[in-house]
Amino acid sequence: MTLALTRTDAALSMTDGETELMRYVFVPDTPQLEAPKPYIDPIRTRAGRVVSLFRPWDHVWHKGIAWSLPVVGDENFWGGPTYLRDQGYVQQSNDGTQRHVGVVASAVEHEVATFSHDLEWVSEGGQRMFTERRTLSARVLDDTAWALTFETSMTNSTDGTIAIGSPTTRGRENAGYGGLFWRGPRSFTDGLLVTAEGTGTGSALRGQRHEWMGYEGRHDEVDASSLVVMVDAASNPHHPPQWFARSEEFAALNPAPFFSEEVQVRAGETVSFRYAVGVADAGAADAARIADGLRPLL
Repeated sequence: MTLALTRTDAALSMTDGETELMRYVFVPDTPQLEAPKPYIDPIRTRAGRVVSLFRPWDHVWHKGIAWSLPVVGDENFWGGPTYLRDQGYVQQSNDGTQRHVGVVASAVEHEVATFSHDLEWVSEGGQRMFTERRTLSARVLDDTAWALTFETSMTNSTDGTIAIGSPTTRGRENAGYGGLFWRGPRSFTDGLLVTAEGTGTGSALRGQRHEWMGYEGRHDEVDASSLVVMVDAASNPHHPPQWFARSEEFAALNPAPFFSEEVQVRAGETVSFRYAVGVADAGAADAARIADGLRPLL
């Protein structure tokens, strides 16, 4: 195993030998309607199997793994229409941009590849709402699995309080998506969700609180399954989070800290979140073991 990091002015690749584990696009070429934001895609297992989906036709603002927030005050940093109480989804001129400002660190040390950069969150109308420091790192866990850690600290740069929420906090039942969001391949549809308490479907588990959740999905073309596990740090607001999870229609995992309760960020205040994501050539039976390996990273 030899981790390496290759970077251009717009993206970086983290590789494990000849396998590109992930590509992080931090200066995306994205239409404004899709709320331009950095994203991680493709994401691969150590065996080279892709476990992410980019810009699906049903939700073009879904992009592999991305830090996406649909309700930031009256602004939308998710993409597409905004859910309005008693009106439903309405397309507005409020799709903001997470804009790369500069690289802070980019290196491989002690078998950990790390990339850190600064961003600013700018509304479609041109107001800077947050400044952000974001750090991603990758490391190998074992012969079948590797780990991604995602850390963000967001500082309110306005002179007022910003409420971060979800469609559920605005009135749509059981639609509390927002935060670190993973969209899986088409072949993962109708896969198996797994928690420390058992397995189930997205409709059964969505909205439940868990420290971690995993998703087992099957691949086309090869007779194999892969597993994605996400762990929420104990220090995160509203831990353990409610999960926005789907298996029907499409595969998705999202530890959603704003699912049913807003996070209020006062002027000048910083709010931080940390997550660990395991990507494995494995199945649901291995999820607890992978979660145990991720927890110390937080």
